[in-house]
Amino acid sequence: MMRTADFVRFAWLSLSAHRLRTFLTALGIAVGIAAVILLTSIGEGLHRFVIDEFTQFGTNLIGIQPGKTSTHGGGGLGAINTVRPLSIEDAIALQHAPHILLSDPMVQGNADVEHAGRSRRVTLYGTGHTFHQTLRMKLAVGDFLPADDPRAARAFVVLGAKVAQELFPDENPLGARMRVGGERYRVVGVMAPKGQVLGFDLDDTVYIPVGRALEMFNRESLAEIHVTYEPTAPLAEVEEGIKRVLTARHGREDYTVTPQQKMLEVFGTVLDAITFAVAAIGGISLLVGGVGILTILTIAVSERTAEIGLLRAIGATQRRIMLLFLGEAAVLAALGGAAGLALGSGIAAILAVAVPALPVHTPWSYAVVAEISAIVIGLVAGVLPARHAAQLDPLEALRSE
Repeated sequence: MMRTADFVRFAWLSLSAHRLRTFLTALGIAVGIAAVILLTSIGEGLHRFVIDEFTQFGTNLIGIQPGKTSTHGGGGLGAINTVRPLSIEDAIALQHAPHILLSDPMVQGNADVEHAGRSRRVTLYGTGHTFHQTLRMKLAVGDFLPADDPRAARAFVVLGAKVAQELFPDENPLGARMRVGGERYRVVGVMAPKGQVLGFDLDDTVYIPVGRALEMFNRESLAEIHVTYEPTAPLAEVEEGIKRVLTARHGREDYTVTPQQKMLEVFGTVLDAITFAVAAIGGISLLVGGVGILTILTIAVSERTAEIGLLRAIGATQRRIMLLFLGEAAVLAALGGAAGLALGSGIAAILAVAVPALPVHTPWSYAVVAEISAIVIGLVAGVLPARHAAQLDPLEALRSE
């Protein structure tokens, strides 16, 4: 009986005797593994990036927008323009809904801001005094808008970090007078730098009272109402309470309630599907590598017929011959897989450094599955050549010399 050590040594010598062929076969597996690792690293990085972007505002956040996004049958044509605007009064009423901690009205638009001859066009948010608490945003200096009646608030403004730097490069903006949309406002605070969030630069913004913003943009409806709720409260109860308050005020459900938690679940499902899809695309390369192993081992059987006959003549069983070729296939796949892991993770690491904006994260669970898959594919590809080698007649095999 062939000892295990002899078996391993024999398989290794067989592979090393044809270095170029072994290298090219392992390369096919390596490219497949590298593709899987690189694509899943980008997919997983994108997943984490999107989730992090949303969760920085908290997970117990709900957005309420005017208009119903889903439609139902039975409505007439006359119902198209009957949507009631979301009002500041709606936001105030929601403060008394069950489990609600904060309710903040918001309207958004663009406006010109000016101070001491410097001007720029920025994104303007009309908000209530709890906006920064609702969305977990911090101030660098000063305070946020005071707790005035949002329908008749004083002309105060809070600047984003970039706006403050551009308009007040050499002075403290607190207390300074400036123009926002052609009207005079007094600066009461500057937000801490926030950077880009899903493509929006939150530093190139200003915040004024929501009532004044509605007048400035000549609008009747808020763009959105943000509410936060007790983290331990059942989401279904919170949603039901919000709908009860707004439906009583509007007479119908002509608004859309969008919990952050549900939005994250939807994004998570979509991004998981994307990650799996790109991994499957990389897996196609693994199958190509498996075909390479099948081809190489089939050629090896025909080239080593006499060798197989000699092994059978000195007592090697059909099972040992089959295991010998399967072992070669497994080693080829394992070596190629290891090289692919190193190559894929290396490229992913280089991308993370060279392109910081590109979210890259290597999911090692996928790496382990990819390596195991490579070995399994190698074994499957080696079955037919191994069976053919094991079934050769010893005498006929020896005569082929």
